[in-house]
Amino acid sequence: MSKELVISALADQVRIAVLDEGRLMEFHQDTANDGFAVGDIYLGKIKKLAPSLNATFVDIGYSKDAFLHYHDLGPQIRSSNAYNKIVANGTYKTEKLKNFRMEEPIDKDGQITEIFAPGDSVLVQITKEPIHTKGPRITSEISIAGRYLVLVPFSERVSISQKIKQKPERDRLIKILEGLTPEGFGVIIRTVAEEKNAEELQADLTYLLNKWTQIFKNLQKKKAPAKILSEMDRASSILRDNFNDDFVKISVDDDELADEMREYLEVIAPDKINLVKEYDDPFVPIFEKFNVERQIKQAFGKTVTIPQSKGAYLVIEHTEALHVIDVNSGNISRNSKNQEDSAFAVNKIAASEIARQLRLRDMGGIVVVDFIDMTDVEHKKELFEHLRAEMAKDKAKHKILPPSKFGLIQITRQRVRPEVNFVTTEENPNQESNEVEAPIVTIDKIEQVLLNILDRKDKDLRKMSLHVHPFVAAYLQHGLPSIQMKWFFKHKKWIKIVPRDAYKYLQFNFLDKDHNTLYNESN
Repeated sequence: MSKELVISALADQVRIAVLDEGRLMEFHQDTANDGFAVGDIYLGKIKKLAPSLNATFVDIGYSKDAFLHYHDLGPQIRSSNAYNKIVANGTYKTEKLKNFRMEEPIDKDGQITEIFAPGDSVLVQITKEPIHTKGPRITSEISIAGRYLVLVPFSERVSISQKIKQKPERDRLIKILEGLTPEGFGVIIRTVAEEKNAEELQADLTYLLNKWTQIFKNLQKKKAPAKILSEMDRASSILRDNFNDDFVKISVDDDELADEMREYLEVIAPDKINLVKEYDDPFVPIFEKFNVERQIKQAFGKTVTIPQSKGAYLVIEHTEALHVIDVNSGNISRNSKNQEDSAFAVNKIAASEIARQLRLRDMGGIVVVDFIDMTDVEHKKELFEHLRAEMAKDKAKHKILPPSKFGLIQITRQRVRPEVNFVTTEENPNQESNEVEAPIVTIDKIEQVLLNILDRKDKDLRKMSLHVHPFVAAYLQHGLPSIQMKWFFKHKKWIKIVPRDAYKYLQFNFLDKDHNTLYNESN
């Protein structure tokens, strides 16, 4: 396996693609004005108690108040509240918790009215971003995630990932962290800490303690509601949570973001800094160079073809209550020994694609999958185990139920961010009828624009390029002589043709050598 991270930075948005052997496996996008991301820490103000729900609504600066349930408070909420108060009023002047007197843990079956009153301040962390009309979901049990460790203030516990199985290794890691962790803090040892030495763990712990120092300084000077600490940008968080030896390249089309990635790699994997490469082709956007744009259009439609399946496809429907995925066999049965073997072969391939689709789209809630009917009990069992193995690659919490008597498999999957959706259809370019403009008319329009540009004396027209939909590009370059060559003979100017997967059929754009727009036609 060889993974690549491809990052495209636009004016107000960063798009991130994780490729495995060139295939799109994860897609994320950060918009600068989103403002609320999982992991962000806020100083909120209690707006309204809801005793019947045993919860409270908290103002953290979003248009909708965040929801905080009693079970999301954490046992040390009284200690956290006391610390926030004495730091804010200036009576406690250090970020260290060694001399801070811890309060008694709360009763797990207590009432929210025993903890808060309207107007109180509380330190909270985003656990689920705003989705649709709902405000953010939050917790007051603060945790700061690093590469190998998670720092938990107001705790004395050292715990370890259950995925680290070997007892000697578990004991070694716990012993190291018990000796390193300052008083007043707990840590969770992550799976990737396995086989790491004390020096690497100490570096990660120091990084996390510096984050806590930032929280302390912001508590001293900010009033609720206010952001106290930002979760790192999505690209760095993906590195933090996923980076391993399988990654062979990180391509970024923004120099500043590339430098940030190197700085973070300096912390988590200094020997991998050279994997970060700046992408600087002025003609072809990075997502088109790495075939990401095309894969997005192929993967996010209602109907999704399944690679290597000889015609099988998925139909993905979204309803108010759940998601439904229907597996269709296409033409594969023609080449199989019998219908049962054919159904089993398609279902296994479909299970892998379904697991990929859930990650790509970040689909949450209830997902019902209707596989092709099978009668063989062993086939049903093997399909279920195969789906579980494919879903094990998904870091989101999920549960898979065995097939029902109707052959349906139900999946529940946690979603902490809005589902990723793309419109993969386009409007008819000619809305007055059901017909589209003939290609030759479009070509005439492009050539007329070209003539207008060539008449201009205020522009440097050397190395000019024409960006068009791939179908139009093929039309321009087809034949001997091609239209592109005819333009060269006629105008004594070679026009570079650049196919653009992201363009609509009749969209075209002339660019100069510095990638500045000379003319843009968007239909």
